[in-house]
Amino acid sequence: MRTSAAEVPIGPVSVMAMTEVDVVEHVAESWRRGVGGSIVTVNVDILRAAVRDAAVAALIAEAEIVVSDGKPIVWMAAVSGHPVPERVTGASLVSTLAEAAAAAGRSVFLIGGDPGVPEAAGRALADRFPGLRVAGADSPPFGFEKDERQVTDLAARVVRAQPDLVLVGLGFPKQEQLIAKLRPLLPQAWMLGCGAGIPMAAGQFQRAPEFVQRVGAEWLHRLLLEPRRLARRYLVHDLPFAVALLATALGGRVTGRPLSSPLAGAPVVTPHAGAGAAAQTDHSAAA
Repeated sequence: MRTSAAEVPIGPVSVMAMTEVDVVEHVAESWRRGVGGSIVTVNVDILRAAVRDAAVAALIAEAEIVVSDGKPIVWMAAVSGHPVPERVTGASLVSTLAEAAAAAGRSVFLIGGDPGVPEAAGRALADRFPGLRVAGADSPPFGFEKDERQVTDLAARVVRAQPDLVLVGLGFPKQEQLIAKLRPLLPQAWMLGCGAGIPMAAGQFQRAPEFVQRVGAEWLHRLLLEPRRLARRYLVHDLPFAVALLATALGGRVTGRPLSSPLAGAPVVTPHAGAGAAAQTDHSAAA
């Protein structure tokens, strides 16, 4: 069930003016109605992928909820004159949605992470939120998405479990591609692409301190934890892109142009656009 929240165009995607509480309340109400949906949390890296590939932007647009996971995107919206209320991260939603599921006696299925990690995350969430039922956990092997039989078998395991909440931490766009396959099979379930949210829930590594998150420096914390994997993405690609976006937002505010128009000629994708063929890059949604 799609929300009625205002949508703010940021390049080729639109993020919704929702708080984390708004997201959780919408999901809880949808559960009571027996209606599911999916959530995409857009960070700078995901936005950069959407600018490069219209099919990726369309994949994002299919989600019932699209929120800003990344301070630069919150800043862009504010500078453009169309603010969103706060940053809503996939890592944080793992906990708050699990808490809401526990309160309603609902179940969760976790997908992603190294072998044993989603199981550990499920146990940790169930211990933290009594009443949460863990319907299952799965750690698909690297490259599984290229084997249609493996994807079909994984989907069948999830469907047999009939979860109310599906947490998918495979990195963008793999997690959204899998969610797109699962949505028609589990129309009553809510699904979240949560990037590194599953290993975080398992305690494999910790999020940045709250004050670091507030000032928009969580990316630096992640970079220090995983420099070899993240240095090129953050420093070579994302940082210059974020600076350019902020400049675009400021220019649009001064001239009156919408923020969506100047991003390297990126098309504005409407919320109900079809997904098409998704790109084969991988972008963690927890950055």
